[in-house]
Amino acid sequence: MDDSWISFDIPSLMQNFWSATFDGLTFGAIYGLVALGYTLVYGVLNLINFAHSEVFIIGCYGVVFTLTSLGFGPNVPTLGPLAIIGDLLLALIVGMIASAVTALALERVAYRPLRKRNAPRLAFLITAIGASFAIQYGIFLVRGASPEPAVTMFQPTPIFDVFGTIVDSQQIIIVIAAIILMVATDQFIRRSRTGRGIRAVAQDPDTATLMGVDRERIIMTTFVIGGLLAGAGALFYVMKVPSGVFYAGGFVLGIKAFAAAVLGGIGNVRGALLGGLLLGLIGNYGQILLGNSQWTDVVAFVVLVLVLLLKPTGILGTSMGRARA
Repeated sequence: MDDSWISFDIPSLMQNFWSATFDGLTFGAIYGLVALGYTLVYGVLNLINFAHSEVFIIGCYGVVFTLTSLGFGPNVPTLGPLAIIGDLLLALIVGMIASAVTALALERVAYRPLRKRNAPRLAFLITAIGASFAIQYGIFLVRGASPEPAVTMFQPTPIFDVFGTIVDSQQIIIVIAAIILMVATDQFIRRSRTGRGIRAVAQDPDTATLMGVDRERIIMTTFVIGGLLAGAGALFYVMKVPSGVFYAGGFVLGIKAFAAAVLGGIGNVRGALLGGLLLGLIGNYGQILLGNSQWTDVVAFVVLVLVLLLKPTGILGTSMGRARA
């Protein structure tokens, strides 16, 4: 029996350590942005919004349609990112709006009626899964099963060298922009009036309502923020995987983002960032160590299970409702 498939290729991991690290951080930043949507909704409603992966993929379609309309296609342009910054910002805005509108519609149509009827938690979970499949196959009926044409935005240019590994402009843009967005979200939740309302509802919704907090407005705002961040992640995903947009394309990435939220501590905004970056690194290291890219997801989820066995609340563990500025 050939058991070579379970061998550990440590020399290959050492040889490709830095390239795996930078690539893992790039994907991890995208996971972190999408994970924020899961963690915000869970913090406020104690709901796992499994349809958030489709909120993300709708944003990807918005990005692709915008860039295609602007003339981008599968051929690698000779322009750098600075030359098309206006196009990138427009695609970012459209992707964010598309995801935010989808998230808001999902909350109004799928979850709000259940809240009004005081439905049990199981009903919310089943509805979330059903909404996920409904959006997926709605896209399938409109766009078909084939992926959208590849959209390549710009030619990545080398920025600096780390032990022989080139870090390019694409990686720098994705990681820095994602971290800025996540830090801005964290500060918004901790310091703004709306953010204090979100934290109040997350900690004790009944008391928050008695103190004058409009719970429905806070819930709506939470879904919109999660959608905006998923739309931003959509731009970076299309930037990294130009041909990865199809009707079910958000499912695996959404599950990874959910795993990232749980790994960092679901309900914790900073935990989503940490979990996303760690999951990206773990997946990349694992596929090189095991010599098979199909092991990326397996390694990530095995590590997630181990972390939850040792610390069920995740790495950071503090809920959003108990966060302090």
